[in-house]
Amino acid sequence: MDFIDNDGGGITPSVEHHAAELLAKLHATKRERFGYARDTLIGPLPQPNPESPRWVPFFRDHRLLFMAEKAREEGSLPSTLYIRIERLAESIEEYLLEPDFPSLLHGDLWTGNVLVRESRIAGFVDPAIYCGHPEIELAFTTMFGTFGRAFFEAYVALMPLEPGFQELRSDLYNLYPTLVHVRLFGSGYLARVERTLARLGL
Repeated sequence: MDFIDNDGGGITPSVEHHAAELLAKLHATKRERFGYARDTLIGPLPQPNPESPRWVPFFRDHRLLFMAEKAREEGSLPSTLYIRIERLAESIEEYLLEPDFPSLLHGDLWTGNVLVRESRIAGFVDPAIYCGHPEIELAFTTMFGTFGRAFFEAYVALMPLEPGFQELRSDLYNLYPTLVHVRLFGSGYLARVERTLARLGL
C-alpha cells in the first residue's frame, strides 16, 4: 500500500470543488458493462459484481436484494422490512434511470475515505470498485454529510444530473449502504430503511 501524504484537514468548500472535479473525471471513464471483472468488498462484506448489460437490474439484484437477503439471513433485518424491500424491487424500474454508459465508481465514498492536503484532495482510499450509475456514488456522499452544496454545484456544472435525484433517487440508492450498516452495526440503522420505504408508500 502506498503512503498518501495528507494533513488531516477538514472538507471545506475548496476541497469539495476539487472532489467534484476528480469524481466527474472518474465517472466520465466509460466501461462496456456494469459490474466488474471480479467481486470486491465494501468494508469487510463481499460485494458481487457480475458483469451486466443494464444498470437497474444490476442494482436491484446485486446491491439491494443481495444485501437485504444477507441481512435477513443473519437476523439483522426483520422479515417485515425484507418483504417491503422485495416489493420495492418488483417496481424499481419506476424509480431508477439507466445511465448513458457504465461509469467507473469508487464505491465507498464517505468522509473516512477522503484524505485532504492543503485544501485539496490528497486521495480517495479504501475503494469498493465497480462500474455503475454515478448517482449511487453521489448519494453515498450525502449519507453522512461528506459533501454538500459546494460539491454538487461544481459536479453538475461538469456532469448534469437528471431531475429527481435529490428528491427521491438519492434516498433510494442509500438503501444499499444503509443495509451494509445494518449488517455491520445493527438495528440503529433500521429506521433509515423504514423511512425510505414509507416515502415510497411501501
